[in-house]
Amino acid sequence: MFTIATWNINSVRLREGLVARFLAEEGPDVLCLQECKSPVDLIPVEQFRALGYHHMVARGQKGYNGVAILSRLPITDAGDRDYAQLGHARHVAARMENGVTIHNMYIPAGGDIADREVNPKFGQKLDFLTEMRDVFYADRPTKSIMVGDFNIAPREDDVWSHKQLLKVVSHTPIEVDHLLTAQDAGDWVDVTRQDIPEGLLYSWWSYRAKDWDGADKGRRLDHIWATRDIAQAAHGSRVLRPLRGWEKPSDHVPVMARFDL
Repeated sequence: MFTIATWNINSVRLREGLVARFLAEEGPDVLCLQECKSPVDLIPVEQFRALGYHHMVARGQKGYNGVAILSRLPITDAGDRDYAQLGHARHVAARMENGVTIHNMYIPAGGDIADREVNPKFGQKLDFLTEMRDVFYADRPTKSIMVGDFNIAPREDDVWSHKQLLKVVSHTPIEVDHLLTAQDAGDWVDVTRQDIPEGLLYSWWSYRAKDWDGADKGRRLDHIWATRDIAQAAHGSRVLRPLRGWEKPSDHVPVMARFDL
C-alpha cells in the first residue's frame, strides 16, 4: 500500500517550506510537483531528505514549468517525453519497485483565448493533448498512474459555474473533448471521481479573488488517473482544500489517493 499526492506548487523554491510542512503533516509516500520553476540542481532537496524523501526524479528549467517526483520509496527514472515538441519540462516518469509507473504531467494552461488561430498557446495545449492520445493508442499503458495539473476541469461539477465557464479556457468543450479522448485512448480511470462521484469539487482558486474561500469560484484542474488494471486498488481520495489558506500559498492544493498495491 502507498499514498500518492499531486500538487502544482508554483515555485518549489519559493514554497519549500509549504512542501516540507505538507510532507511532515500528511506524509504521502510519493509527491508529484508541477510548475517547480527551477533547474533540477537547484530544487531544495535537503529539507525533503531530512523528512525521509530520499528519492527524486525530475525535469526542470529556469523560471518556468518543471516537474518533480519525490518519494520515500525507491524509484527509478523512467524517462520523459517532450509532448508537442515545445521544449518544456512538462513530463517525467518514475518506476516503483512494485512495477507501477508514475507519470507526472503539467499540461499547458493554454492562454486566455480559446482560439488557436489568434492564440498559439491554445493550439499548443490541444497539440499536447492530441499527442497524449496518440501515444496511448500506440502503446496502451498498463499498471500506471498519471497525475498532475492537467489545466482542464472536465465535468460540469468540476467548476463553479458550467454555463459561465463554457467559453473560458480550462472548461471549453474542445479542451474537454481532447482530454477525454486521451483518457479513452489509454483506458485511464479518474480515480478522484471514482472515489468522490458526486458534488462540486475544486483544486484551484484564482489569486485574483480577494476572498477565495467565500467566493469559492474554483475549478478541478489537478487529477489522479490510473490504468484500469489497477484502478480498483485506489481508495481514499482527498482534495486538501485547507492548504489554499496557508500563508503565501500556491493557487492549487494537493490531491491525494491511496493504492492498495
